[in-house]
Amino acid sequence: MNKWAVIYSSVTGNTKMVAEAIAGAAEKADIFQVQEAPTDLSGYDIVAIGYWLRLGQPDPMTLKYLPKVEKSRVVFFQTHGAEVTSEHAITSFARAGYNLGKDCEILGTFGCQGKINPVLLEKRKNAPADDPHGGTAAIERWKKAACHPDEADLAAAVQMVRAMEHKLVMRERYLAKKQKTDNSL
Repeated sequence: MNKWAVIYSSVTGNTKMVAEAIAGAAEKADIFQVQEAPTDLSGYDIVAIGYWLRLGQPDPMTLKYLPKVEKSRVVFFQTHGAEVTSEHAITSFARAGYNLGKDCEILGTFGCQGKINPVLLEKRKNAPADDPHGGTAAIERWKKAACHPDEADLAAAVQMVRAMEHKLVMRERYLAKKQKTDNSL
């Protein structure tokens, strides 16, 4: 089985919960908070990097760490108050990938809602209705996000680990078969 480095940043505990589920599902895994994460990741087959969103991208500590990740197979996981399929959530994966160091391969992504930091909620309560983070729709989204990550989210994170492991097995089989075919030509 593959050895995983599970690296995360968490303020409210959401991303930590998902990180622990991922590390628990991987047969071999080391788990690190981003501020304590190694920069030499050569001993790991898969590097899972988890973060919370700020301004539509990974949080500042994770953004500072991402360029140090080089020559790695990466899985991103994120928690946020937005809808999982929203443009906000999807674009943030691209922004994380853009900030990675050189020669990385992104294997997959996982995202789920999570409760929003109470300090931030207090600031946003009086946001004008035209603010994308204010108004009735936002308040309803916050209520929904407050129930996450839930058991279904954590089960989905575990399933993502299995899917990434399977992806690598299938890839190795394909490459072995391709090499055999190429050598016979």
